[in-house]
Order: sequence, then structure tokens, then C-alpha cells
Amino acid sequence: MSERSIVCFLLYLQIFCLFLDFIGASESKDEVKIEVLYLPENCTQKARKGDLLNAHYDGYLAKDGSQFYCSRSAKSGDPHWFVLGVGDVIKGLDLGLKDMCPGEKRKITVPPPLAFGEHGKHPVPPNATVIFQVELLHVRRGPRSIEAFKEMDINNDRTLTKEEVYQHLKMEAAKLKVQKEESYFQDVVTDVFRRNDKDEDGTLSVKEYNVYEHDEL
Repeated sequence: MSERSIVCFLLYLQIFCLFLDFIGASESKDEVKIEVLYLPENCTQKARKGDLLNAHYDGYLAKDGSQFYCSRSAKSGDPHWFVLGVGDVIKGLDLGLKDMCPGEKRKITVPPPLAFGEHGKHPVPPNATVIFQVELLHVRRGPRSIEAFKEMDINNDRTLTKEEVYQHLKMEAAKLKVQKEESYFQDVVTDVFRRNDKDEDGTLSVKEYNVYEHDEL
């Protein structure tokens, strides 16, 4: 191979690498970046879609590092309970918390399309990349799973009453040693039925309750 051919080949490689970097940058713009800050020795229980998670998290703007949210100082200061993968939190957190285990801490950088989008959400401005520092405290079997439905359906009639859901919530809170006012449980039950009781008959069928239509009893 002549010297000229070698030079041309090297130039080609440089241009090709720059092209790959450009493509990679374009693709990574809308991807969630995960940095594990702390990983406990025992990490056998991992969060998956449908699991009930309990976590503390702080939110920051990537642009200037200013904090826009802190679960420890917001309202009661309690960690948040939410179901993973069903839209209870922004899409970027649904993705960034996957496979996380209790005790683990992560730094999750979320681009605008997977955060608050082009319109933003006060106090987050439009088209803002956000960073969350998350500490996962508990992972529980998903409340919208078939297994949970069976646990709540005390009389095995394949429907859930408000009382059955209420008693289940209190039982789970007792297991986790979480203290809540009675009004809290009533509010959760009211919200669950408002969102899911499609035929407004005061009960939840398997279809109304289950967020995973492929699950079966």
C-alpha cells in the first residue's frame, strides 16, 4: 500500500469515527443516563415494572445545578410510594429506576422528552434536562399484579370492594411500619376507584384493576 493510500485510509477512519460520534450523540440525547452512587452488597431483589417502590429523591436542573424538588423537605418529608413503569413518575424515572435494589443510590440524568418536555412544569422550565438523585428504600410486589388482586379478594368473588382495598393498604403499611392517618388510606382508595372503576358499580373487576392485560388468574 502506498503512502498516499495509507494517508487516505487514515483520513477515512477519522471521518468515519466522527460520523459515529455524531450519530451516537444524536441517539443519546433522548436517553437516560444512570450513575450508581452506592450499591449494597445484597442486591438480589431488583425493581421491575409493576413493583411498588418507596424512595427519596432530589431533583436538580442540569443547566445550573439548582434544586427544584426534595422529598425530604416537601410536605411531610416522607419518601414517595409509586408503581414502577405505569406513569406514576416521569418516563425518565420509570426507565432509570429499573433493576434498582433496596438501599441503592443512583444519579439519573433525564433529557427533556423523558422529563417535562417542551412545556416544562413549574418550577422546571421548558426543554430542561433534569437530574435526580434517588435513594430506593423498599421494593414491594406490585399492587396491580394478579398476586396482589388475589390477596385482596378475601371472598374470592373476582371483584374488589373499597373495604377490601382499604384493609389491604392498612396491612401493607403495618408490615412496613409506616404510620399514616386514616384519612390517607381513605383518600388512596377513593383515588384508586375514581381512576379504575370504569363502569362505576363500586367494585373493581380483574380487568379494571389489572394494568397488565397479559396476566391471568
